Amino acid sequence: MEHRKIVMAVTNDLVTDRRVDRHCRELTVAGYEVLLIGRLLPHSKEVERPYRTERMELRHLRGPKFYAEFNQRVARRIVEEKPDLVWANDSDTLPGCWWAAHRLRCRLVMDAHELFPELPEVIGRPVVRLAWRLINKCLMPRCSALITVCQSFADYYRDHNGVEMTVVRNVQPIDASLQPKAETPEHPVLLYQGAVNVGRGVDWAIDAMEFLPDCRLSIAGGGDLIEEMRRYAGSKPWADRIDFLGLLPHEELDRLTPSADVGLLMLEEMGLSYHLTLPNRVGDFVAAGVPVVASDMPETARMVKQYGVGELMDAPGPRALADATQRLLERWRTLDAAQRKALFAPAREDMDWKKEKEKLIECVNVLMRK
Repeated sequence: MEHRKIVMAVTNDLVTDRRVDRHCRELTVAGYEVLLIGRLLPHSKEVERPYRTERMELRHLRGPKFYAEFNQRVARRIVEEKPDLVWANDSDTLPGCWWAAHRLRCRLVMDAHELFPELPEVIGRPVVRLAWRLINKCLMPRCSALITVCQSFADYYRDHNGVEMTVVRNVQPIDASLQPKAETPEHPVLLYQGAVNVGRGVDWAIDAMEFLPDCRLSIAGGGDLIEEMRRYAGSKPWADRIDFLGLLPHEELDRLTPSADVGLLMLEEMGLSYHLTLPNRVGDFVAAGVPVVASDMPETARMVKQYGVGELMDAPGPRALADATQRLLERWRTLDAAQRKALFAPAREDMDWKKEKEKLIECVNVLMRK
């Protein structure tokens, strides 16, 4: 094999995208030369990775002009690199990646992290929604391989686009030395980590603190609503029990997560992309041995019910979130260290990145041998 080069594209600034980073690292370890192309935002932090990265500074930051500019520029850049394999992360990079792969006559992988036609910000915009549906319907069947984050997403794309997808879940490597806390403290810390965007229930968590006077809330992440949520939290009498930690690099987040007592996994019913997803945070909390309070969505509910590592909310909203948290804390306090460890063991065995990376590497190896 003369060349083993892969060029990946993603429309974020690379800083916090753990799934893409993990894939690039594993492919690098497997012997492939990887280039990851993203975009540079005005306040993007530096990134240092064991593979090549490039970030494009674009004139347009959002909307149709952004997607057009990004895909045009990334297509040209991929053609310049002449890789053996092009990797599109999500539908928003697929047009440019497909064009480049077609021009180079090389293989194309599409990794679907979201259901773009079913995102909350798209559902009420029929023209935009139709555009994403057409892009997926036209280009996904032309890919050499298709990957997604959970079985529900794979089922959706099979039913809507007639394609079969490999499921590679976004979970973490399990550190055997990292176990659930032996005791729950007098003032438990609830942790929300991830995007502070519409439909993520961050306002529920802020309001729930009214009913959880002994708890603290930590919010680690950034997003479209971060400043609004800061102001909202600051207007509450319990604002001194809410900490905004900002957007943290992977390494800092890995140290933070095990320190929490409860992990929060809220999603509002705002379209199938949210309803069917398996949130990245599920794998993070399971790996860290942190029990979760979660919205009753299919993929998350399956994990919580199967392994008993959390509580599901009975309804949307802050009161239901507080009630589920109280149930979890009461149950968790009845368990000793050995019982907590035993409860988490099956979930950690199932949701170990070692199993998922084998599927990832095998998929690429098969394509490279063709």
